[in-house]
Amino acid sequence: MTGGLALAQSSAGALGLGNRGWSAADTTHATPANELEFSARAGIASDYIYRGTTLSDHGPAAGAAFETRWGPLYAGTTVATVKLPTQPAAELTFAAGMRPQIATIDFDLGATYFAYPGERLPGETNGINYWEIVVRGDRRIGDQFRVAGGYAYSPNVSNTGAWSQYVAAGVGFDVPERLLLQNLTVSFTTAAGYSWFGNQTPQLGGFPLPAYLNWQAGVTFTHKALNLDLRYYDTNLSKENCFVFTGDPNARPGGRANPITNPDGLVSNWCGATFVAKVWFAFN
Repeated sequence: MTGGLALAQSSAGALGLGNRGWSAADTTHATPANELEFSARAGIASDYIYRGTTLSDHGPAAGAAFETRWGPLYAGTTVATVKLPTQPAAELTFAAGMRPQIATIDFDLGATYFAYPGERLPGETNGINYWEIVVRGDRRIGDQFRVAGGYAYSPNVSNTGAWSQYVAAGVGFDVPERLLLQNLTVSFTTAAGYSWFGNQTPQLGGFPLPAYLNWQAGVTFTHKALNLDLRYYDTNLSKENCFVFTGDPNARPGGRANPITNPDGLVSNWCGATFVAKVWFAFN
């Protein structure tokens, strides 16, 4: 998927700036203007973390993606398993956009629609489908270092009536090939982002979702089509604000009550420090 700033994820050690789903994209991959090209990937992860919060209740998740490119234009789709309060059967994304290169920067300008079919508890919002637009830039510095930055906006995040904005930046280091075994690449990457929101609909209380920071760091090993990523994720969301943000159905009392956003003082473990192992196959 190319929305949520989760771009350039098919290349080894790619810089994820708030990953959602499984990406088949590579922002630095040059596609001839007269050729149609495809990429795909599929794998499993010990947890599905999106901008610091779990979308699989800290359980394992599986996903797959497919993308087609024609010059700078691209379109793709993904499917991922999730475990959310509305109990959808899966998460589907549909993305399209363009990846021009300006000077030494590889840009990605795209839009993604997030769909959650089969929701059994759609609630006040009548489902959580929504769309998001993304602007991202990636630049390589020398042979080993990479930097990236991006911005994402949704006019109605998770169909709550609240707009959302997200900014993120990251850096990466590729271990020199001369230090590694043949056909093996190793990349260290880290990134951080900040999310803030508008007011939800009156049916949901009319208050803004809590703004917060998230960050992650890890290492990616790649051998031909096989990839292994080991990563640490965290946020500065309190357990009370985590419940407000996620609506965790397994939340329990024990926090500081807020008469507007969380009168029962419920706390959630869906946010905070998490270690994730992810294995996938990528084909270009």
